[in-house]
Amino acid sequence: MTQLQAAHQTPAGGTGATHATNALYGGKGTRRITVRDIATAKERGEKWPMLTAYDAMTASVFDEAGIPVILVGDSAGNCHLGYESTVPVTLDEMTMLSAAVVRGTGRALVVGDLPFGSYQEGPVQALRSATRLVKEAGVGAVKLEGGERSHRQIELLVESGIPVMAHIGLTPQSVNSMGYRVQGRGEEAAQQLLRDAKAVQDAGAFAVVLELVPAELAAEVTRMLQIATVGIGAGPETDAQVLVWTDMLGLTGGRMPKFVKQYANLREVMGNAAKAFAEDVTGGTFPAEEHSVH
Repeated sequence: MTQLQAAHQTPAGGTGATHATNALYGGKGTRRITVRDIATAKERGEKWPMLTAYDAMTASVFDEAGIPVILVGDSAGNCHLGYESTVPVTLDEMTMLSAAVVRGTGRALVVGDLPFGSYQEGPVQALRSATRLVKEAGVGAVKLEGGERSHRQIELLVESGIPVMAHIGLTPQSVNSMGYRVQGRGEEAAQQLLRDAKAVQDAGAFAVVLELVPAELAAEVTRMLQIATVGIGAGPETDAQVLVWTDMLGLTGGRMPKFVKQYANLREVMGNAAKAFAEDVTGGTFPAEEHSVH
């Protein structure tokens, strides 16, 4: 039996005792994955996947597929709520979406994003906002953007018992000031990113997302840190990889970023199905006898 097969048979949260059966990825378990499992995976050098989700049904599919960490990202603003960016997303919306994802999962660690304006005022505001996601939505951790500038917020949340995933590099909530471009290019920018990475680790974050960071720099950060790194457009050397699910499954329209790999084309599948349904209705072939109640 290969290690991957064993991981699928008895994943984290199961009853197996071997190295392979404790893998984060694969199958159903008997308990939720926790930040301690993430730390153990880092120690083992195990890579793991993370996907976004914004509703119970989609989350249940990913949970059943064995995805160990599901992020309820404020990317919902762009790909679920119809906003032009993540900035307009509210804490009420994130609480509602996060609760749905928690209800749709049984094994995955659910991480809820703190949206723009819900933690920038300082640690007390951050704690109040994060507490809502934990108490009302049931998330197992929260995510917030910023390195050194968010150190105090992360520190208070962790001290209060709320696990934190940090997010540095390109931080989409700061799109109005930094735009959408690669971060960490050049010596000064690289040194700032390294300081940001160390700051979130020192504050107690259990993991950090590196977005749109040069691959070599992301690899250096991953070697430097004891906590897990999660890459998105940050090369292959991070501990984990995350994609927005609508990008990954080809539901998002328009041009995709270079770092996105599409594993299906749901936009085409759904469009074709909708057209077939419409043609059956207009042509009088649906509902047929077998779809009718007597």
